[in-house]
Order: sequence, then C-alpha cells, then structure tokens
Amino acid sequence: MRDKEIIDLELQINDLEQVERKMQRTEKAAKTGDKEAKHLLEVLTKYKNHLESFQSARTLDIADEERRLVKDLCLLTEKPVLYVCNVDDGSAVGGNKYSEALTEAVKNENTEVLVIAGKLEAEISELETTEDRMAFLNDVGLTEPSVNKLIKSAFTLLNLRTFLTAGPKEVRAWTIKTGMNAQQAAGAIHSDLERGFIRAEVIKYHDFVKYGSENACKEAGKFNVEGKTYIVEEGDLMNIRFNV
Repeated sequence: MRDKEIIDLELQINDLEQVERKMQRTEKAAKTGDKEAKHLLEVLTKYKNHLESFQSARTLDIADEERRLVKDLCLLTEKPVLYVCNVDDGSAVGGNKYSEALTEAVKNENTEVLVIAGKLEAEISELETTEDRMAFLNDVGLTEPSVNKLIKSAFTLLNLRTFLTAGPKEVRAWTIKTGMNAQQAAGAIHSDLERGFIRAEVIKYHDFVKYGSENACKEAGKFNVEGKTYIVEEGDLMNIRFNV
C-alpha cells in the first residue's frame, strides 16, 4: 500500500503541474472574453481541485465532453489502471490481507485487483501437457491460469476485443476497439479491405469449436453473412469479402 500511495502522489503532482501550466496559458484568452477558453478554464479548475485533494484524474466525476478537452495533456492519473497482487501459493484463490486492503483502497477507482501466485503459475507453465496443467489448477482450486485472467482484464480495461481470420497457412487474431463494425475491423487487417469492403462471413467462435469446420457450421445454420454495420463480437471468426 505504501508503494501505491507514493506512486499515486508522484503522478498526481506531475499532473497538477501540467494542469496549472495549461491554466496559465488559458487564462490570457479567457480574459479577452473567449467563451471556449472560459469553459476550458472551468474544466481545468475542476481537475486542479481534484488533484490537490490527492485524487487521481480518472476518479473525477466529469462529463466525457469535458474530459476530452484536456486529452492533449495526457494526464498520467487519467490512464486506466489494473492492480496485480503477487501472493503466496496458499493465497492463490482468495488472496490475503494485503490484497484485501488494496481492493478496499481502490474500490472507488473503477478498476480491478487481480491475485496471482507467481511461483505457482511458473510451476504450472513448466508442465508439458494441457491436461497436466488443468489437473494442477484444479488441485489448487483454480479454473484457469492467472495469465489468462490478466489478459482478459487488460482487454476489458482498454476497451479491446479480438476477432479471428483463418486461411490455409495460418490462423490469426486481430485486436480492435470494442464497438467497431465489420468494415472498420477489416481495416485492422489492411486498408484495402476496409476501402473495398463488400461483406463479412462470420462464424461464432463457440460454434466453430462445437462443429469443427466451416462446412459443418454452414450445414448447422451457424454461418452468417453480415454487412458493414455489423458490430464485431469477441472471438468472431471472419472472412472478409472485398473488391478494390
């Protein structure tokens, strides 16, 4: 907890200096009657007061439109945070008093605290087969490797999701922002695919695992043709049709 408090304070001081410098520049324009400058100054004042009360910028209750006004400052305490607690093997499932104290301390930060037993995870990773790894996890009361939880939590925190493409030579995962449509997702592969987008052929991941092949999914009615406005979902297996 002490380390967290020290780091938070250092970052808050840095952000406060950024905000105060921006305020000095903005005050000149605000004094001339510039409405946008006046509004920006009001927003900056909110940030200044919040940071001076030893609170991180990400916990400031403010409208998204106002938050965008200070985006150019790249405030460090505005960035999303994920806390990872490395605990002893016996605390791998439920954590310990230290992870509980951290969870309580950050309950208002809209963040997550993950508990990982690093030594135990290292031992599990050295096992040769998936079956052995899963058996080990079950023995200690875990359902999956903690690294999987870390990846999922990081993706959620950063507002990301993954879709898949598959061909004769490779299967590949592509990372996009949550809420992107099929045409925008195609651009993650190549700009030509976005520019010449015609349609996306989509199979849900769980359907592909269940039926085992594209043809089997088609026969089961699990093969969908979607247009450019289709919102890509986590794990979608997609084939992009395009023409340029």
